[in-house]
This record gives sequence, structure tokens and C-alpha cells, in this order.
Amino acid sequence: MANYYSDHPEIAFHLDHPLMKRIVDLKERGYADAAQYPDAPIDYEDAIENYKRILDITGDVAANILEPNSESVDLEGPHLEKGRMIYASKTFENIDATRKAGLHGVSMPRRYGGLNLPNVTFSMLSEVISAADAGFQNIWSLQSCIDTLYEFGSEEQRQKYIPRVCAGESMSMDLTEPDAGSDLQRVMLKATFDEKENCWRLNGVKRFITNGDSDIHLVLARSEEGTRDGRGLSMFIYDKRNGGVDVRHIEHKLGIHGSPTCELTYKNAKAELCGSTRLGLIKYVMALMNGARLGIAAQSVGVEQEAYNEGLKYAKERQQFGQKIIEFPAVYDMLSRMKAKLDAGRSLLYQTARYVDIYKALEDIQRDAKLSAEERQELKKYTRLADAFTPLAKGMNSEYANQNAYDAISIHGGSGFIMEYKSQRLYRDARIFSIYEGTTQLQVVAALRYITNGTYLSIIKEMLEAEVADGLKALKTRVEALVAKYEEVLGEVKAENNQEKIDFVARRLYEMTADIIMSLLILDDATRSPELFERSANVYVRHAEAECCGHYDFIKNLKVEDLEFYKA
Repeated sequence: MANYYSDHPEIAFHLDHPLMKRIVDLKERGYADAAQYPDAPIDYEDAIENYKRILDITGDVAANILEPNSESVDLEGPHLEKGRMIYASKTFENIDATRKAGLHGVSMPRRYGGLNLPNVTFSMLSEVISAADAGFQNIWSLQSCIDTLYEFGSEEQRQKYIPRVCAGESMSMDLTEPDAGSDLQRVMLKATFDEKENCWRLNGVKRFITNGDSDIHLVLARSEEGTRDGRGLSMFIYDKRNGGVDVRHIEHKLGIHGSPTCELTYKNAKAELCGSTRLGLIKYVMALMNGARLGIAAQSVGVEQEAYNEGLKYAKERQQFGQKIIEFPAVYDMLSRMKAKLDAGRSLLYQTARYVDIYKALEDIQRDAKLSAEERQELKKYTRLADAFTPLAKGMNSEYANQNAYDAISIHGGSGFIMEYKSQRLYRDARIFSIYEGTTQLQVVAALRYITNGTYLSIIKEMLEAEVADGLKALKTRVEALVAKYEEVLGEVKAENNQEKIDFVARRLYEMTADIIMSLLILDDATRSPELFERSANVYVRHAEAECCGHYDFIKNLKVEDLEFYKA
């Protein structure tokens, strides 16, 4: 029987990373839960086995329920009835299956009914579910909004809402408005305090809200009258049980049809303040968005994997000119690059998730106890690494998902353009990944300061100190040559001190940065598991060379006056 986890040993490989011991120890806090909760692990090895069991269950559900339902969900989609969103019929089956499998509240502490899983494992679950149905992954993974409530809400709010999410209730984050997309400072949904009822009231419209008719919403609204910037925005909790919010419209989208995208009208809706006023955008949404971006990276890797699977399967079966098309150089070249991008992108995803796990666990501990000087330094280090790696993981994997889905169609030829084949749906689904939760251009903007201040360069040089297997040393030498080119053009661009040029070449510097980091990650993976990753390491480094050398030549030869040619 198919299993979307165990069929891909490359996923389990990342549970064996050296940082996992530190992550699990921090997350389990001395394994004290074992005395109170029968499913809690007693030690590190027990925790890893527990993660594998949960992943195996998820892989089974994904392969044998979610994937078989995916075509029906795509064709039917959600619909609107009397101001309410109704899921596609098979989506209800999917939700029921994940609830019965206990796959909700996965990141929450056990005292609230959660599984207390680290971000690495949650990202693996997201990848597996996305490979089966990327649209359903949106519905399921939005449970991670509860992390923001856990982090910034009161204990009363935690006890009120977290057990509901752990039991399978749904969530959404209501941020975007008709006049406020990427620029959330323009959010104008109005929040006013009702003195008589001792609650807040929300009025206005939200647009492009994923899973917008959810049970529990986190809502960005303007609480400070007369303000027009981010400092007047606060975060609120809206409970669907209280009424006051209707679905006005469900968007008809290119892809992810099973994931409802709603326009909502708030009419004097009762809400609770989450955290403090004025910090909604400045602090809380930033935390919410970083988590969402890592979720999109995992969603992207799932589609990268499925697109590769579809392309490989078809290439092995299809015959032309008397031979299987997988024997044609043009086809096996395409497949090898798809697999290399998948393996390198997955490595970047889980490295980022590990960094997030360490700093989030330390922050959680800090709520109850004072950290030691060493722990404070560790917190600072991994916060910085997570902030730097998140825009790389989201941006690059969302682009790779699009590229792999495109190539899967190419391998299928004319059949790939026919609706009966899955590759067209993967292609349609993937297109949104590089748009929502911050376009790739915005990921470049987020990464640019780490490029120009030398953060990435110092990380790369530290990574270069790691030893690789003898058979990979020649590849590492080639990566070292790319680092020299990267450092050279970066220094020249900074020396020119022309902000317009820096912004213009930012995407190329971003891709050079990511190519080099992923090359070093895949070399490390291939050193630890050559049977899984040696081929991808060889292919990916060659891909990185071609891309980095092209960007190097472009930036070296670009003069400031040349920018005029690119302006409309």
C-alpha cells in the first residue's frame, strides 16, 4: 500500500540531523510530560520514534484518502450558501480523516490537548499532505495560526481556544483587504471597544482570506482612531460561534480549488483583543507571517515531490521512436534537475525549520524561567538564522515548485495539457505559492539586508568549514569558486553605493545566495547519506554554477546608466 512518508526516505533522513537532539530536548523540557501523559516520550529516541509513527500515519492518510479525493475536490470546489462557505463534499471526508488520525494541534503543548511536535515534524506533515492535495494542506495547516495565539494571547484565551483547535476546529488569518494586500499598513477594518458589553466590535471587509469561514479567526484591525499606519493596528480573535461575519464571495481561482478563498463582511462582530493594542502588525503579524511562509515552503516541497513523481512515472512508461522516453538525454536531464531542486529545496526547508525550532523553544522556556547566558546567546543566534533563512526557503521552494510542475507537463507532452492527467493540476496549484504570504519579490526584499550586511556571506563561510566526503571534494572546490565570485560582485555593488542598482540586482544576488547555501546543504546531506543524495549533489552544484556564473557576468557588466534600458 502506498505511503507518502515511507515511500520517500529522504524525508526521514532529516530527522537524523545533529541539531535534532537539541531541538527535542528543548521541546520536551526534561521529558517531564511522560509522568502525566501516556503518549509523551521518555527520552530522545522515544520522541523520534513517536515522530516517525505520526508521519507514517499521515503518509497513509495522504496516499489512500487525500490523494484519491483530490480530483473530485478540484472539480467540485467549495460553494456559497446563505452567507456560509460549504466545502467540497470530499473535503469533509479529508477533515474527518485527519481528525480521527489525531493530526490537529500538532505543535501545541500536551496540557491543551496537543502533540507537542517540533516545527521540523510539522513541516514534514505539511509536505506529505501537500503532495497529496496542496489545496487541502492550506485548510489543515492553518491550525498553525494557534501558535500566534499561544505566543501572544492570555492564559485564559489559551485555555479557551487551543483545545478546540487540537480537537480539529479550523482557523484562518484575516489580514488582506481590497485596498491592503502586501501593504498591510493600509488595513482599515475598524475595531471599536464596546463599553457596555466589555468587548471589541469589528466592522469592515476582508478579502482573499484562505479558509475564511473558519471556526476561529485571527484578525488584523485598526483599533486606534485617526491613525493610518501600522502603529494603529491590533490583533483580534473572532469566534464564529458569536456571529457577525458573513461570506460575501468565494473566489474562482486558477488552482488550489479545494482551499476556499473568501471575501468577508464584518458587521459589529464581537471579538477579543489578542495581546496588546498597536502591536498587531509590528509584532504579531510578523510572527504569523514567518510561520505561514515556512508553511508555504513545505507546501511547495510537497508539490515538487509529486511533480517529480508524475514526470518520472510517465517517462518510464511512455515509448517513442522505439524506446522509453526516460532514455532520451533531454528527458533524463530534466528529471535529474527536478530531483536535485527537490532535494536541495527540502534541505533548505528543514534547516530553516530546525533554526525556528530552537529559538521558539527557548522563547517558550523564557516565559517560565530565566535563560542562562549561554541560552540567551543561543536564542539570539538561532533567531537571526531563522529570520535570514525563512525568505530563502519560501522564495526558492515556491519557485522550484512552479518549475517542477512546468517540467512535469513538458515530460508528458500533449498529455500534460489534458485535464485527465494530474500534472496540469499540480501546475495550477503551484502558481499561487510564489504569490501568497509574500511574493518572491517580497522575499528578496526581506533577504536583501542580510545580503548587503554580510550575514549570508558569513554563514556561507562558516558552512564551508564543514568536511565533505572524499568523492565530493571536487564539487566543494567548485562551490568555493562560486563563493569567491559572489563575494566579489557583492563588494563591488556595495562600493558603488547606488540604491537603485542594489534593488535592481537584488533578485540575482538573492538567487546566488540561495544557490550557494543549498549547494553546501546538499553536499552535507550527500556526505551523510550518499545513497540518497550523491546524484543530486552533483546535479545541483552544476545547476548552481550555471546560474551563479550567469548572474555574476550580468552584475559585473551592468552600469548604472544601463538601467534606463529596463524602464518602461
